[in-house]
Amino acid sequence: MLRIGRIDYANCTPIFRALQEHFPCDDYAFVGGVPARLNGMLAAGEIDICPSSSIEYAIHPDRYLILPDLSISSAGPVASVLLFSRTAPEALDGLEIMLSAESATSVNLLKILMAKRFGCSCRFTVSHQPPADALRTASAMLLIGDAALRSSMAGSGLQVYDLGSLWYEWTGLPFVFALWFCTRVAAQERHREVQILAERLVMAKAYAGRERERIAAASPEVTWMGQEQLIAYWRDNIAYELGGAQQEGLRLFYDLSAELGLISRAPELCFFE
Repeated sequence: MLRIGRIDYANCTPIFRALQEHFPCDDYAFVGGVPARLNGMLAAGEIDICPSSSIEYAIHPDRYLILPDLSISSAGPVASVLLFSRTAPEALDGLEIMLSAESATSVNLLKILMAKRFGCSCRFTVSHQPPADALRTASAMLLIGDAALRSSMAGSGLQVYDLGSLWYEWTGLPFVFALWFCTRVAAQERHREVQILAERLVMAKAYAGRERERIAAASPEVTWMGQEQLIAYWRDNIAYELGGAQQEGLRLFYDLSAELGLISRAPELCFFE
């Protein structure tokens, strides 16, 4: 039985819902969690496949293969990776920025933007407080996923900067927040099962694009986002492709991460065949 990590964020709902509605999934074990937890499980071999933080692939490229034609990315505003700040980013030099503990990719993206785009040297501290409490005192705070969506909808009185927009304005390239990848062990020992799942996921991506309205109506996120806003988020902010532009943006992210010492080296993109 393939063990599949399932990120419990709104940006993953369409693919998983379409997969489970259109294909038999009795032979899959789904394991829910936030990106940081699932990254650890994937690295430990406790799950086989996951839509995982793109930086996790760069940390352990020898352990994984990327599933083709799949990502969680944006070409412009992503709406769910946000910097809440009391001042403009370029005025944060020397100040502390609070971080979410949930995604190393977004944290590294922020560090790249602050250093390379805005020329700032900041202190970064992981916060375990509820976002509303941390935002009362922090100079700036990075929130991701549903916490970012909820906080932006609630209104914090702070300036809000979308990291997808900041990256796209600066580079002209999409940013890939997550990749679907499998362990090399699973690719070798359960190759046919992984191949079937990879094909189903690409088809699920197509179903999800055609069935947004119906999926949104039955999704738990609709209770706090509203159906129209949820549909707009999937349609206008989140992309699930991994074409040439996304791969170029991913390589640039890895090059800049290596330049700043956030990873040891920029890896090659090795795909599951």
